[in-house]
Amino acid sequence: MKDFQMLNYIKNTIENMPSDWLNLTTHRLDIYNEKLAKTQFIAQFETLYKSEDSSTESLSQLPTAYDYIRLGHPLSSVLEWTIAKLNGLNAEHVISFSSESMPILAILRTNLLEQRATRILHTEDLPKRFSTDLLKSVYNYNFEIEHIQNLDAVEAFDGSTILISKHQTVAANLQNEKIDFYVNLYEGLGSVLLISGKAKTSFISDIQHVRRRETIAMTPANCLVALKAYTTETAFSPQQLDTTTQKAKVKSIINAINATSGEALVASSGLSMQYAIMMGLIDNAQKEHPGKAIKFVVPPNCYGGTNDQARRVAACLDNVEIVDLPVDGDNDMVNSVEKVLTQLAGADTIPYIIAEIPTNPRVEVPDLEQLNSALSKVRQTPNGTTAIAPVFILDQTFCPNVQFLRDDGILSNVKTIAYVSGSKFPSGGKCTAGYAVANAKAEYLIQPIAKHLELCDNEATALQYQILATQMPSMLKRIEDAYKNTRAFVNYIHEVLPDAKINFVSEKLAAEGFTPSVFSLDLPTKGNTEEERETYKRALNLRLINLMITEIPTESKYCVSYGQLKGCYWTIPATSTQGTTKERDKDYIARVAVSPDLDLEKHKAVFLDFVESL
Repeated sequence: MKDFQMLNYIKNTIENMPSDWLNLTTHRLDIYNEKLAKTQFIAQFETLYKSEDSSTESLSQLPTAYDYIRLGHPLSSVLEWTIAKLNGLNAEHVISFSSESMPILAILRTNLLEQRATRILHTEDLPKRFSTDLLKSVYNYNFEIEHIQNLDAVEAFDGSTILISKHQTVAANLQNEKIDFYVNLYEGLGSVLLISGKAKTSFISDIQHVRRRETIAMTPANCLVALKAYTTETAFSPQQLDTTTQKAKVKSIINAINATSGEALVASSGLSMQYAIMMGLIDNAQKEHPGKAIKFVVPPNCYGGTNDQARRVAACLDNVEIVDLPVDGDNDMVNSVEKVLTQLAGADTIPYIIAEIPTNPRVEVPDLEQLNSALSKVRQTPNGTTAIAPVFILDQTFCPNVQFLRDDGILSNVKTIAYVSGSKFPSGGKCTAGYAVANAKAEYLIQPIAKHLELCDNEATALQYQILATQMPSMLKRIEDAYKNTRAFVNYIHEVLPDAKINFVSEKLAAEGFTPSVFSLDLPTKGNTEEERETYKRALNLRLINLMITEIPTESKYCVSYGQLKGCYWTIPATSTQGTTKERDKDYIARVAVSPDLDLEKHKAVFLDFVESL
C-alpha cells in the first residue's frame, strides 16, 4: 500500500528544495560530520517530515550529507529514504548508483575478500555491459549466474544471492527471503541497490565505500527524475539530450587542449576514470606480460581517493602491489622515481606510476627534464633482459592546461596517460565528470581502458557531457584569470605575514605554463614542544578559515573544491582530501583555492584582520 502522506511530503520537498541540492558538486565542511555521513542528514530530514515542514528555509539548514557529490548528496539521500520507507527498510539499506554495473561489482568485491560465494539471478537480460569473463579473469571475482522466470522457485544458497531486474517505474518486491540483494536497473538513470534486512550489515559500509572510490551516486538530476516518478506514480522520463553531438564536442576540446589526436575518454568522475585506467592496464598486462607481478607506484600523501583506490585494487589481486613514491616536502619526485624504477627492474616487474603534477597539497612541480630521463631510462633485469618500461599515469587536475602529451612534449618518449577531475576546472564545479587521454606512445592502452570504463558503466552521463560542452570552451581563460588572482593573494600574504610558509609555483614555473590557482599555507606557530606547536597551528588554521567564511559568506567557503567559477575555497587536506592517507603523511595545513571571479580586496582586508589579531 502506498504511503500517500509520505509521497505528498516528498512532492513538497522537491518543489521547495534549495537550488544547491541540484547544482552543487561539493558541499560545506563546516556543517558536515564525516562519521555521520548521510545518517545525520537523514535523521534531521526525518524530523522535518514528522513535523510536516518542507519549507525551503528548513531544508537549507540540513547538515551536509556527504562532502563530495559523487559519494552522495541531499537528493540521493532523500531518494534512498523514500525507497526505504516504501519497502520497510532502514535508509542505510538503500544505495543508489549512477552505474548499472557497480552495485553488483560492490557485492562481488566484498564477497571476494570474505571468501563468500555469490549467486546472480536475473529475470530479464543482464546489464548490457556485464562481462562474466572480464569480472572473473581481471577482477578475480567468483560467482555463478542463473536466469530465472519464477522467483518462487528460487532455492536456498550458501552465500549471497543477488536479483537483477529492470524497472520502468519505482516498484520493488522484497518478499523473497532467499534473496539478499535487489539490484533495480533504471535505464537512463542508473540503479538502486536494496539490501534485505537479513543480509549482513557489514555489507553496507563496504558497498558505500565502492560508491565512494570506484564510481558515483546517482546524479542529482537523475535522482530528481526518480523522485518525481515516485510522487506521480508514473514511469521514469529522463531528459532527452543530444549526447552524440555533445560527446564529439567535448572530446574535440579535450584533444585541442592537450594537443593530442587519439581517443579521449570521459567518465562519471575523476576516480571513475582512474579505476578504468587501473583495471584496463591490469587487463593489458595480463596479455602483454602474463604471470608478471604488477606494481602501482603511488605517492603516500597524494589525494586520498587515489591512494585508497589503488590499495583497494591491490587488495583484490594477488599479483598486484602498491609501492610508495615520496614526492614532495623533503622528497624529490625525480629521485624517488629513479630509485623505485631501479628497484622494480631488479624484481622484473611491471611498473605503473600514478602521480600528481603539481603535487597536492604542496603544489610542487618536479624538474621535468630530469623526470623524463628517469622515466625513459632503459634498465636491465637481473638476468640481463631489458626491464619493462613504466606507464606514467598523470593526474594533472591542478594544471589541465599544460600540454604534457603533445607529440614534441617533454614526455613524448614515455608512455603517458593523463587524467583530470571534471568537477574542477573542466566544469567549473557544475558536474563531477572527469576525462583521460594518452600521448602517441600510450595510445594503444586507451582501448583496454575504454573496455573497463564500459564494463563498470562509469561513462559520463548525457547531462555531464552537456555541461562539459558548455563549460570547457572557457576553461583556459578561467585558468589564466584564477592564477592572476591567486598570485596577487599569495604576494599580499607574503607582504603582511612574511613568517608564513606558502607553497605555490614560482614565477619561472608560471612562465612555463604551470598556472594553478591553489596554494597551501603553513601558518607561523609557537610553543615549547613540537606537539604544542602543531596543536597551535591546527587551531590557527581553523580560526583563519572560520573568519573567512564568516566575514565573506557569499564567496569564502569551507570546502574541498578547486577550479570553481566564483569565490574562494578553504580546506585542511589532512581532514578532507587526504582522508585515507597514513597519519604520518598527512598535511595539517590550510589549502586555498582561488577562482577567476572573487572580491580580492575584501579577502585581503579580512586576512589582514586575521594577521592583526595574532
